[in-house]
Amino acid sequence: MKYYIIAGEASGDLHGSNLMKSLKQHDSEAEFRFWGGDKMAEIGGEPVKHISELAFMGFVKVITNIRTIKGNIKLCQSDILSYAPDVLILIDYGGFNMKIAEFAKANGVRVHYYISPKIWASRTGRVKKIKATVDKMFVILPFEVDFYKQHGFNNVEYIGNPILDAIENRENKNQTFNDFVQSNNLPNKPIVALLAGSRKQEIKLMLPVMINVSKHFPDYQFVIAGAPGINKDFYHSFIKDINLPIVYEQTYLLLQQSRAALVTSGTATLETALFRVPEIVCYHTNIGNLLYRIGWKYLVKVDYISLANLIADKEIVRELVQMTFKESFVTHELDKILNNTQYRKQMLDNYELLWQKMGTAGASDKAAKSIINDLRK
Repeated sequence: MKYYIIAGEASGDLHGSNLMKSLKQHDSEAEFRFWGGDKMAEIGGEPVKHISELAFMGFVKVITNIRTIKGNIKLCQSDILSYAPDVLILIDYGGFNMKIAEFAKANGVRVHYYISPKIWASRTGRVKKIKATVDKMFVILPFEVDFYKQHGFNNVEYIGNPILDAIENRENKNQTFNDFVQSNNLPNKPIVALLAGSRKQEIKLMLPVMINVSKHFPDYQFVIAGAPGINKDFYHSFIKDINLPIVYEQTYLLLQQSRAALVTSGTATLETALFRVPEIVCYHTNIGNLLYRIGWKYLVKVDYISLANLIADKEIVRELVQMTFKESFVTHELDKILNNTQYRKQMLDNYELLWQKMGTAGASDKAAKSIINDLRK
């Protein structure tokens, strides 16, 4: 069968690649055309656009790039019609993918959504469009099933979380600390991982504060997890003469050797927790504190921004957001994580509860089987 897959971010590229692997295992004639990144390209098929060309964060960036976005939508629409897939599989990336879902449905293409956009967090009215345009929704958070059913959409299936698949199937999972630092020419010092985001806009807002925090902990080495499509020159424009190494395509290896992490809000916060690395969730926008307060009060429908806290339904990791994402606050919290034994133990204990709620690996395989069974019907 022919599969057209759209992922617009680094996390979608990872989960898309694992889904493609599973689809190939259960459909020997699987053909892929996709919007994604390097990991999806490794599986095979025909790439259309790379994720590095797709991610625009924030209102200002969206407005200034509106012509590019509209051009991408038109390209995608015509490409879908030309390819004539058996199914369109959308991976998160709600703003773009929901427009494509509407077009595909109107043109008789079956639409499956793998990893729901976070409409339960804000703009919940978008569930009406999903009901009208999506044939089947595969969710990766248990509470999402109830959310959709409460809004009258029953063709939704919880298949577990693909992050567990990625962690379970990672390469070099038994690598030692010494092997990691030697292979990356790093000193023999405990590591604090910096996951500053996957988009240039995020990195520009997050990394300078993270760099300043590193100066307060001379006994640790701070290592940046390089994002796909972001070259070293961009990072070095912020690092300058500070010794902050960057490692690419080794985020999981970095996490499994880290003592702590500073992580930009997103999928990486859950990945970090599942690696049992004490973390601080960081987030900042350039819209200003007043607009942020108004947006949080009237638009956001959840109590937390990090997936670890949302799944646990309580604060198990500290979130330093907007007004509290300051060098002094982050430094104080990181000091507690590294040096307060009881505080650190409590976070690690909560991570075990998170693992219990998440279940076991196999989400990609479950989703692939369900997609193929649906198409064969």
